[in-house]
Amino acid sequence: MKLKLNKIIKYLVLSDLIFYTGWGLISPIFAIFILDLIVGGNAFVVGLAAGINLITRSILRIPFGMYADKGQKISYHLMFYGLFISALVPIGYIYSSAPWHIYILQAVLGASLAMSSSGWTCLYSRHMDKGKESTEWGIDAVAVGIGPGIAGILGGAALLYFSFDKVFIGTTILGLIGVFTLLVVKKDILKKKHLLSTFVLRRAFRKYMNHSHRVN
Repeated sequence: MKLKLNKIIKYLVLSDLIFYTGWGLISPIFAIFILDLIVGGNAFVVGLAAGINLITRSILRIPFGMYADKGQKISYHLMFYGLFISALVPIGYIYSSAPWHIYILQAVLGASLAMSSSGWTCLYSRHMDKGKESTEWGIDAVAVGIGPGIAGILGGAALLYFSFDKVFIGTTILGLIGVFTLLVVKKDILKKKHLLSTFVLRRAFRKYMNHSHRVN
């Protein structure tokens, strides 16, 4: 079976793979980090931090989604800047020492991921190849499953040889690579909007001319 993806879908998947692989490095060690290095860190702090992330992301997902539906340019910017902010969050972990530091960072992470996922899913849905929708959603699901899965194994092993700080920096580096991968298709995405706008303008002009001829 030969899978051929269009350019935009290909780079959206690649960005997802790289970005979430980076976060996969943190997944197995985040609780240990809080317990070992955060003053007053305990199981409740770990659970509350996870809850803040998920609740913030869930609350903001629909508002950002409604905004993303306004156009491809908006969707792209939500996706790009949302991922960019998310990629910098691990640097904040390095300078954290109290639970409230973690809570703020988790709220920022939840909000930025709500931004990015709203823009990403909007663009992904619009540029999928007709008749391959399930396959292309499946390809991304595989990418964000296998990549972070392997990274989770590596992240746990990396902590045996490296510090938390180095793992967090590695996550940020991979995250930023994933973000800047999106620049490859920026012109393609915005160009499609431009072509659509041109088509609409031409159609409006033709209607105007036809109407003018009928009036005259």
